[in-house]
Amino acid sequence: MLEVAEIFRLHGESFRATHSLGPWELKAMADVEHCRTAYFGGHVQRCDRCGHERHCYHSCRNRHCPKCHGQQTEAWLQKHQERLLPVCYYLLTFTLPASLRLLAKNHPRRVYPLLMRAAVSTLQKLASDPQWVGGKIPVLAVLHTWTRAMIFHPHVHLLVPAGAVSAQKTWVHAVHPKFLVPGFALSKIFRAKFKAGLRKLGLLQPNAPCWKQKWNVHCRHAGRGQQALSYLARYVFRIAISNSRLVALHNGQVTFRYRDNKTQQLKSITLAGAQFIERFLQHVLPKGFVKVRSYGLWSAAQRDLLLQIRQQTVSPPAQASPATSSSSAPLSPPSANSTLCPHCKVGHMNFIQELAPQRKWPP
Repeated sequence: MLEVAEIFRLHGESFRATHSLGPWELKAMADVEHCRTAYFGGHVQRCDRCGHERHCYHSCRNRHCPKCHGQQTEAWLQKHQERLLPVCYYLLTFTLPASLRLLAKNHPRRVYPLLMRAAVSTLQKLASDPQWVGGKIPVLAVLHTWTRAMIFHPHVHLLVPAGAVSAQKTWVHAVHPKFLVPGFALSKIFRAKFKAGLRKLGLLQPNAPCWKQKWNVHCRHAGRGQQALSYLARYVFRIAISNSRLVALHNGQVTFRYRDNKTQQLKSITLAGAQFIERFLQHVLPKGFVKVRSYGLWSAAQRDLLLQIRQQTVSPPAQASPATSSSSAPLSPPSANSTLCPHCKVGHMNFIQELAPQRKWPP
């Protein structure tokens, strides 16, 4: 299967020679190129039946690598699923206007945090009004910077329940059953807060056309939050494209699939190798930037309150019958398929020795 790493190995050297890249972009390229190779070391396994040996190399663990973080993604999803309350949810999307995207690309360390803060504070401002919710609403915020075709498109997703924590530390449900807060008000407040934030940072462009335009804020019902959380989990530890979407690499041209957001039809696009790398790297985040943030009841400081609110909203579970308990008690042994010898299909692969990293390739 074609991989992003293969494209980087083929076109990366010439791309680095002709483009000025930041240290986090250079590191992302190097890590993806060398992921699961001798560069990061590994270990040797041997079959206990036929003696077949194989070398297993370590992953790069870079958060932008399309091959890493499968287990981390599952752990993150399970952790946040356990935090969900048994109420309805909404998924809100706050999008940065086109005229400000170059500013965000040039100043990611300052503009991205402002984008997330402005979106969350906008929602909190309306949610605190008793006319709509009347409390401090829990928020899970995730920054995305891409479309499905990997075009630069900074936006923030907010997953929120249809309710909030009141000043008396009790749970209050949203007033209106069919919507959370008015969308037109979100748009106006978001624009004002972001503008004030840019002014404070000294990055305000007063003549930008966006200040006279309506900003795009989308709010949709998200059921019990499970599907929306699964969608967000896909991109918590990697960038917009997976290796499975790559179709071909031919004569320096990269073809990949994407689903059109409007028609929901599968389409394909072909780019020169350098163009593909450029699209990929514009979504690489600066070192240390936190792209997933929890606010209110879901923040680490509110764990005790979260348990208290859960007791208010969760019905006591029905007690399982002895027959049910006994039938679900036995646990199946760990699957041996992952250690089955690929050569004889009978023996099992056992650890033999570590392989030290061979970092001789240029970064």
